[in-house]
Amino acid sequence: MAKTYLTLFILLIISTQIKAQQYGLFNTRTLFDAFENPAQPAFALDSSRQYASNFLLPYFGLNAANKGESNYVLSDLINHGKYNTDNVPIGNNNRNKIYENSNVYLLTFRIFQSYKYHKELGFSWQVRTDGYADYTNETLVAFGDYSRFTSSQNGLFNGHGYGQSYHQFSMTYRENVDKRLSLGVKLSLLSGITYNKIDITQSSIAVDPATNALSVGLSGNYESNYLRASELSTKSFLPNFKNPGLSAGFGTTYNAKSGVTIIANVKDLGFIRWNKDSHSINIDNQEVTVAQDPSLIPTEGLVSQNTLDKELENLFINSDKQKSFYTPTNAKADFLISKTFGSYKPNFIVSKNLFYAGGDVAFVNTMKFGQYSASLTPAYNMIGFMMLGLQGMYQTPNFEFFLGSDNLLRTAKIKQVASVSSGYTGASVYLGLAIKFGYVVEHPQNSSYMPGVGDGANETGFFHKLFRMFKKDGD
Repeated sequence: MAKTYLTLFILLIISTQIKAQQYGLFNTRTLFDAFENPAQPAFALDSSRQYASNFLLPYFGLNAANKGESNYVLSDLINHGKYNTDNVPIGNNNRNKIYENSNVYLLTFRIFQSYKYHKELGFSWQVRTDGYADYTNETLVAFGDYSRFTSSQNGLFNGHGYGQSYHQFSMTYRENVDKRLSLGVKLSLLSGITYNKIDITQSSIAVDPATNALSVGLSGNYESNYLRASELSTKSFLPNFKNPGLSAGFGTTYNAKSGVTIIANVKDLGFIRWNKDSHSINIDNQEVTVAQDPSLIPTEGLVSQNTLDKELENLFINSDKQKSFYTPTNAKADFLISKTFGSYKPNFIVSKNLFYAGGDVAFVNTMKFGQYSASLTPAYNMIGFMMLGLQGMYQTPNFEFFLGSDNLLRTAKIKQVASVSSGYTGASVYLGLAIKFGYVVEHPQNSSYMPGVGDGANETGFFHKLFRMFKKDGD
């Protein structure tokens, strides 16, 4: 089981692809920008139509990267479909890091609600995944060919990692506070799909030449909403709210007189409650023993067909306790500063995960050519990855299409044979398409109909009402 899960985990990361959050789309006023940065507008007066949606058309970002000598294993998986650890060196506790993140908007719908305060209301359904692991070469080899271990050592299997996926149903709202400042909020209902977290704090390996036996000792804990693959089915990946959660995000955009734009957000601050059938396993210095060479007559207490992954599976199952638990979502804090110089618009962005490892520093360089634009984005991921992104976009007031990669060079090399000097293996792709329809949102003096005009003389924005309430309380 363990080898199968590990192989599937690696393949999942490669096929769902390191996420830099599609920074080339920040400050573009696309539908994606408006849902990810809730204070951002998606509509332009006198140009855009009243409604916007992706109509279930592609709107996603898929990303992953792996750093370390496990690149050999990933290369064989990609090129030959084989789990081969022969070229992975062991005995030195060399570490690897793997990082995955995807964001898929299945459906979006946004409304230009009112001319006054430029109110916009949006609804979306998206599926998100986040994953990170810090693991050793020896961990990979143990599930591939554990007969390579010939000496006793401690700490070779220490490591930690997590993976979480969930549906996110959101409502976003934004409005202008004044001519320069706008505020936005995103409130979400979550439905957990899968969760896995492991933390091995102590480990040991002992080899007995006399009996040709291998003993592995472990201390640590493991949490998951499933323990066996049979617990998952097609229905498990549909939203059912057996693992409910909530999240909230809020942001602001400020356009200074000097032409400088500042965007700041706190995103996806929330939690998921995994149901009472979930699994919580605590292992305290427990040991499993197997014969390294099944062809030899096993010693007393050993069975020749036993394998290490099977014995570890039994160890985890025997220590299992089913109960509910809570996990945080991968909340982020983002900051952007930008200024346009003719056709050139640079964006400097800092994004930091609040509860999990990771974050990014990116410098987006965008050149606009009429309705077309191209962006080049060097970025540094705080886990230790350097990336170079490229994006192309076609955008009119009522139509947008974009295609890009946050990790262009590594994506282009994904089919090459890995080497230690290659640094890391990574892949990334994102694309999206959205259309606006309905009435054109013109200024009142230009149109016989305008959302929010004539609907009520005393119309007030939500944030204006909120500020007024606090002001009265302070008087």
